[in-house]
Amino acid sequence: MTIYGWIQILLYCGILVALVKPVGFYMHRVFNGDRTVLSPVLVPIERGLYRLAGTNEREEQHWAVYTTGMLLFNLAGFLVLYALQRLQ
Repeated sequence: MTIYGWIQILLYCGILVALVKPVGFYMHRVFNGDRTVLSPVLVPIERGLYRLAGTNEREEQHWAVYTTGMLLFNLAGFLVLYALQRLQ
């Protein structure tokens, strides 16, 4: 491996280590439901997606509903991928 390859690996690891604390604090605030810097932008988008999906964000989701949603989402993804491959 060349010196540039090692520099690239060290730079990547350095950036990764430098971002651990800020991203950790951000995730902590998000998971606790606190306001973040991105809340004014992302909260309206999130609420719109909930409304579009017909999901109540305050209500817990039963495992059967979650499983059905995951299976339908994966089926839709499979069909889109199949159509994309057929149309190429």
